[in-house]
Amino acid sequence: MKKDIEIPVVEHVYIAIVKEWNDEFLAQDWNSYIINDRDIPIEMVLVVTKGYDEDRKTSLLRHGIGTIAPKSFAKIEMLQEELLAMHNEFSVTFFAADKLYDKKYIFSKNTINEAAFQQLPVMEQEGMLMK
Repeated sequence: MKKDIEIPVVEHVYIAIVKEWNDEFLAQDWNSYIINDRDIPIEMVLVVTKGYDEDRKTSLLRHGIGTIAPKSFAKIEMLQEELLAMHNEFSVTFFAADKLYDKKYIFSKNTINEAAFQQLPVMEQEGMLMK
């Protein structure tokens, strides 16, 4: 029965967008990260990303991150500047304490900007955080 199925709620796992200096290209890049602010590791982390708006959509990109230690983070991908004008969706799936977790994080179009930056947990820098 459906009522017997437990769907665990994702807590203390976030997606962050950070603007960082790239020494190789001598420019500022927008990068996405997954943050594990839990006291236990998250395992078999899979992140599927896509961008879309009314007229366009990007390809689905799948990122097998693996295990993220407690109170740490991992880089997902670089976001090109033109993607900031689109909705950016991050579908995150992982195991923790023998349970499967799944959550979608959506950054609405034109909302990723430096004015929305805040202090990020674990990373010790500023960026945009989606809980």
